[in-house]
Order: sequence, then structure tokens, then C-alpha cells
Amino acid sequence: MTAGSLLALFDDIATLLDDISAMSKVAVKKTAGVLGDDLAVNAEQVGNVRAERELPVVWAVAKGSLLNKVIIVPVVLLASLFMPWLITPVLMIGGVYLCFEGAEKVWHGLVHRGVKDHSQSQALLKDSSADLLKLEQKRVKGAIQTDFILSLEIIVIALSTVQEEVFAKQAMVLAVVAIGITIGVYGLVALIVKIDDLGLLLVKAENAVATAAGTFLLWFAPALMKTLSVVGTLAMFLVGGGILSHGFDHYAKLEFALGHLHIFSNSFANGVVQNLFNGLIGVAAGALVVAIISRFHQNPTAKKSAT
Repeated sequence: MTAGSLLALFDDIATLLDDISAMSKVAVKKTAGVLGDDLAVNAEQVGNVRAERELPVVWAVAKGSLLNKVIIVPVVLLASLFMPWLITPVLMIGGVYLCFEGAEKVWHGLVHRGVKDHSQSQALLKDSSADLLKLEQKRVKGAIQTDFILSLEIIVIALSTVQEEVFAKQAMVLAVVAIGITIGVYGLVALIVKIDDLGLLLVKAENAVATAAGTFLLWFAPALMKTLSVVGTLAMFLVGGGILSHGFDHYAKLEFALGHLHIFSNSFANGVVQNLFNGLIGVAAGALVVAIISRFHQNPTAKKSAT
């Protein structure tokens, strides 16, 4: 009797784990788009540091990301139980922040075109450990702040896939997703930022094939980082604009998200149009916030001369 009960318990546990695994796969699949944006944004933000500090910076951001999810998962679960109305406005605030970050980056690039940030080089020349540490901490802080918004979006999307399940299953699925995506995203980020080091290692090898591969990687590494910089900025507009469009759709019932407007027979074409629409909303929202903030932080001398 006892043996039979024990076997039944093991069977129940196996079934539960199988269900959680299946639901987690569905949740991760549904968040794939945001995960790609998360990877691009974080690789771009943590890549521009000293070579010997790249992995420690990635590790610091990864720990911050995990802490973000430790905060987000319980809050989202409790909000879905007691204050489901709160999730959408919080997401929209996060969406505005992402749009602002993207627009500020573009505006800074246009205003200061051709002007490079030499703060890290100057700190290296002065051998100033304090300055380098300050720059590193600033970059880590910015990456963790951006990760918080993207993680919130990922967790909410994952929750939507298990909304009909009991609370315990929801909690376990979100825990699996949170840990899995943190390991996956920052594992890839670590690989991306160390590509150039691998290239240098291969170039020094006494083998023609290895040398050629190393030369290619040394060319590929900066090209990849530049591409990720552009993709990361676009990701901020797409994700932020997507959050806002879905929020507008939720409140105004105006179908801003184009979720039910199948204007093309091809699903891929509909997806492209929807992403373009979300990107335009993101650019408009980000530009508006940058304009407002710039107005309030306008130089007093400029204000006086304008009057």
C-alpha cells in the first residue's frame, strides 16, 4: 500500500514537472521577440568596456537582472490576483521609458555627431581606477534599469500564457522562465563581447586556418557590436511602441495594435506592418518625452538669449 502511494506520488510529480516544462516552452516561445530585443540591448550596453572587465560587467548586470526578476515575478503574480488593472499602466510607463531611452540616444548621436566619448581613454591615460570604476558602475546601472523594463514585459507575456492555470503552476512557470532567460541571454552576451579575444587567440596560433578565422573574428567583432547598437536602439522603439499600442488598444478599444486588422492575407506581412506601426508610435512617444525634458533642462543662458 505504501509502495503504491509512493509510486503514485512520483507519478504526480513527474506529470507536474512535465506540465511545467511544456508551459515554460510555450511561454518562452511567445516572448522570443522581446528576448531578441533584450539580447541586442544588453550586448550593446555592456560591450564598450575594458577587455579584462567585460565578463565581470556581464556578471554584474546578470546578477542585477536576476534581482529584477526576483522583484518582478512576485509583484506580477500578486498584481494579477488582487490588482489586475495595475499591470497595463505599469507596462505603459515602462514602454514610455524605453522609447525615451531610444530617442535620447538618437538625439545625442545627431547633436554630437562625430564627437566621441573619450572619458574611458582619458581615465586609462591618467591610470585613474576611480574614474574607470565610476564609468563601469554607470554602464552597469543603465543596463540593469533597461533590463528591468524588458524583464517586466517578458514576465507579463509569460504570465498571459498560463493565465488559466492555478496560482502554484503560474508561479513555477514564471520562476523557470525568469531563471532560464537570464542564463540564456547573459550567456550569449558573454560570448558576444569575448569574440574579439577569441580572434586574438586564434591569430597567434601557428596555423593558417586558425589565423584566417581569427582575422575574420577581429573584423566581425566590431561590426557585430555596431549592428547590435543599431538593433538595440530599434528594439527600444519597437518594444516600447508595442507596449504603448497594446495599452491604447486595451483602454480605448481603437485596435491600435492591429491585432485584429488582417490587412494582408500573409501573416508575415501583417507582422511587418504591425512592427512598423509600433516603431512609429515608439519614435513619436520618445521624441515627445525628449522634447519635454529638453525644454525643462534648457540652459539658462539659452533661455535668456531667447527672450
